[in-house]
Amino acid sequence: MKQNTCLMVAGLFLMLFAPTAWAADQPLVTFKSLSPEVALEVAQAAFKKCRADGYQIGVSVVDRGGNLQVTLRDRFAGPHTAGTSYRKAWTALSFRTDTSELAKITRDGPSWAIRGVTNALPLGGGVPIRAGDGGLVGAVGVSGAPSGDADDGCARAGIAAVEDKIAF
Repeated sequence: MKQNTCLMVAGLFLMLFAPTAWAADQPLVTFKSLSPEVALEVAQAAFKKCRADGYQIGVSVVDRGGNLQVTLRDRFAGPHTAGTSYRKAWTALSFRTDTSELAKITRDGPSWAIRGVTNALPLGGGVPIRAGDGGLVGAVGVSGAPSGDADDGCARAGIAAVEDKIAF
Protein backbone atom coordinates (compact mmCIF):
# COMPACT_ATOMS: atom_id res chain seq x y z
CA MET A 1 0.00 0.00 0.00
CA LYS A 2 2.82 2.40 0.89
CA GLN A 3 4.50 1.81 -2.48
CA ASN A 4 1.23 2.57 -4.32
CA THR A 5 0.87 5.78 -2.35
CA CYS A 6 4.39 6.87 -3.28
CA LEU A 7 3.77 6.09 -6.95
CA MET A 8 0.53 8.08 -7.00
CA VAL A 9 2.15 11.07 -5.30
CA ALA A 10 5.12 10.90 -7.70
CA GLY A 11 2.73 10.72 -10.65
CA LEU A 12 0.80 13.75 -9.40
CA PHE A 13 4.07 15.65 -8.94
CA LEU A 14 5.17 14.86 -12.50
CA MET A 15 1.78 15.81 -13.89
CA LEU A 16 1.93 19.18 -12.17
CA PHE A 17 5.57 20.14 -12.52
CA ALA A 18 7.15 18.29 -15.45
CA PRO A 19 5.79 20.75 -18.04
CA THR A 20 7.26 23.59 -15.98
CA ALA A 21 10.71 21.97 -15.89
CA TRP A 22 10.72 21.54 -19.68
CA ALA A 23 9.59 25.13 -20.23
CA ALA A 24 12.47 26.42 -18.10
CA ASP A 25 14.89 25.32 -20.84
CA GLN A 26 13.21 27.57 -23.40
CA PRO A 27 14.15 31.27 -23.70
CA LEU A 28 10.57 32.24 -24.62
CA VAL A 29 7.31 30.60 -23.69
CA THR A 30 4.21 30.72 -25.84
CA PHE A 31 0.81 29.31 -25.07
CA LYS A 32 -2.83 29.49 -26.07
CA SER A 33 -5.54 30.88 -23.85
CA LEU A 34 -9.26 31.53 -24.21
CA SER A 35 -10.37 34.89 -25.51
CA PRO A 36 -12.88 36.74 -23.31
CA GLU A 37 -15.53 36.25 -26.01
CA VAL A 38 -15.10 32.47 -26.09
CA ALA A 39 -14.97 32.33 -22.28
CA LEU A 40 -18.31 34.16 -22.22
CA GLU A 41 -19.76 31.66 -24.72
CA VAL A 42 -18.66 28.76 -22.50
CA ALA A 43 -20.30 30.37 -19.46
CA GLN A 44 -23.51 31.21 -21.32
CA ALA A 45 -23.87 27.69 -22.74
CA ALA A 46 -23.31 26.09 -19.32
CA PHE A 47 -25.78 28.56 -17.81
CA LYS A 48 -28.37 27.77 -20.50
CA LYS A 49 -28.00 24.00 -20.02
CA CYS A 50 -28.44 24.22 -16.26
CA ARG A 51 -31.40 26.57 -16.57
CA ALA A 52 -33.04 24.19 -19.09
CA ASP A 53 -32.54 21.39 -16.55
CA GLY A 54 -34.24 23.53 -13.88
CA TYR A 55 -31.14 24.52 -11.92
CA GLN A 56 -30.21 27.98 -10.69
CA ILE A 57 -26.42 28.10 -10.81
CA GLY A 58 -23.29 30.16 -10.85
CA VAL A 59 -20.71 29.51 -13.57
CA SER A 60 -17.14 30.78 -13.87
CA VAL A 61 -14.48 30.48 -16.54
CA VAL A 62 -10.77 31.00 -15.90
CA ASP A 63 -8.05 31.47 -18.49
CA ARG A 64 -4.87 29.43 -18.92
CA GLY A 65 -3.25 31.28 -16.02
CA GLY A 66 -6.16 30.66 -13.64
CA ASN A 67 -7.36 34.27 -13.91
CA LEU A 68 -11.11 34.82 -13.72
CA GLN A 69 -12.58 35.79 -17.09
CA VAL A 70 -16.33 35.38 -16.59
CA THR A 71 -18.78 34.71 -13.77
CA LEU A 72 -22.54 34.49 -14.24
CA ARG A 73 -25.00 33.81 -11.44
CA ASP A 74 -28.68 33.10 -12.03
CA ARG A 75 -31.13 35.30 -10.16
CA PHE A 76 -32.20 32.65 -7.63
CA ALA A 77 -28.86 30.87 -7.28
CA GLY A 78 -27.41 30.88 -3.79
CA PRO A 79 -24.93 33.62 -2.92
CA HIS A 80 -22.18 31.01 -2.58
CA THR A 81 -22.45 29.79 -6.19
CA ALA A 82 -20.31 32.50 -7.81
CA GLY A 83 -17.36 31.94 -5.49
CA THR A 84 -17.76 28.18 -5.52
CA SER A 85 -17.89 28.00 -9.31
CA TYR A 86 -14.70 30.07 -9.51
CA ARG A 87 -12.92 27.76 -7.06
CA LYS A 88 -14.01 24.68 -9.03
CA ALA A 89 -12.71 26.19 -12.30
CA TRP A 90 -9.47 27.25 -10.61
CA THR A 91 -9.01 23.78 -9.12
CA ALA A 92 -9.62 22.02 -12.46
CA LEU A 93 -7.09 24.33 -14.10
CA SER A 94 -4.51 24.12 -11.33
CA PHE A 95 -4.53 20.35 -11.11
CA ARG A 96 -5.30 19.80 -14.82
CA THR A 97 -8.03 17.36 -13.87
CA ASP A 98 -11.81 17.28 -13.61
CA THR A 99 -12.83 18.12 -10.07
CA SER A 100 -15.11 15.05 -10.06
CA GLU A 101 -11.98 12.92 -10.42
CA LEU A 102 -10.16 14.98 -7.79
CA ALA A 103 -13.08 14.45 -5.41
CA LYS A 104 -12.54 10.70 -5.69
CA ILE A 105 -8.77 10.64 -5.28
CA THR A 106 -8.73 13.16 -2.43
CA ARG A 107 -11.54 11.60 -0.41
CA ASP A 108 -9.53 8.74 1.08
CA GLY A 109 -6.60 8.39 -1.28
CA PRO A 110 -2.99 9.52 -1.17
CA SER A 111 -3.81 12.93 -2.63
CA TRP A 112 -5.97 13.97 0.32
CA ALA A 113 -3.66 16.93 1.03
CA ILE A 114 -4.99 18.74 -2.05
CA ARG A 115 -8.02 19.58 0.10
CA GLY A 116 -5.75 21.80 2.19
CA VAL A 117 -4.55 23.93 -0.74
CA THR A 118 -5.94 27.48 -0.56
CA ASN A 119 -8.81 27.89 -3.08
CA ALA A 120 -8.77 24.20 -4.05
CA LEU A 121 -12.28 22.73 -4.13
CA PRO A 122 -12.31 19.12 -5.30
CA LEU A 123 -16.07 18.80 -5.79
CA GLY A 124 -17.71 17.85 -9.09
CA GLY A 125 -18.39 20.67 -11.54
CA GLY A 126 -14.93 21.90 -12.56
CA VAL A 127 -13.63 20.85 -15.98
CA PRO A 128 -10.41 21.81 -17.78
CA ILE A 129 -10.87 23.27 -21.26
CA ARG A 130 -8.45 21.85 -23.80
CA ALA A 131 -7.80 22.94 -27.36
CA GLY A 132 -7.96 20.41 -30.17
CA ASP A 133 -4.25 19.65 -29.73
CA GLY A 134 -4.86 18.78 -26.06
CA GLY A 135 -3.29 21.96 -24.73
CA LEU A 136 -4.87 23.45 -21.64
CA VAL A 137 -6.51 26.81 -22.45
CA GLY A 138 -8.72 27.39 -19.40
CA ALA A 139 -11.34 25.78 -17.19
CA VAL A 140 -15.01 26.12 -16.34
CA GLY A 141 -16.71 25.60 -12.98
CA VAL A 142 -20.41 25.28 -12.17
CA SER A 143 -22.08 25.37 -8.77
CA GLY A 144 -25.69 25.20 -7.65
CA ALA A 145 -27.18 22.13 -9.31
CA PRO A 146 -28.28 19.41 -6.87
CA SER A 147 -25.15 17.30 -7.43
CA GLY A 148 -21.59 17.49 -8.64
CA ASP A 149 -22.57 15.27 -11.58
CA ALA A 150 -25.25 17.77 -12.66
CA ASP A 151 -22.78 20.67 -12.26
CA ASP A 152 -20.30 18.67 -14.33
CA GLY A 153 -22.85 18.07 -17.09
CA CYS A 154 -23.54 21.79 -17.40
CA ALA A 155 -19.81 22.59 -17.47
CA ARG A 156 -19.29 20.05 -20.26
CA ALA A 157 -22.20 21.56 -22.23
CA GLY A 158 -20.39 24.90 -22.02
CA ILE A 159 -17.22 23.39 -23.46
CA ALA A 160 -19.13 21.52 -26.18
CA ALA A 161 -20.61 24.80 -27.37
CA VAL A 162 -17.15 26.12 -28.36
CA GLU A 163 -15.31 22.96 -29.36
CA ASP A 164 -15.31 23.92 -33.03
CA LYS A 165 -13.73 27.29 -32.17
CA ILE A 166 -10.91 25.84 -30.07
CA ALA A 167 -10.16 22.82 -32.23
CA PHE A 168 -7.09 24.49 -33.75
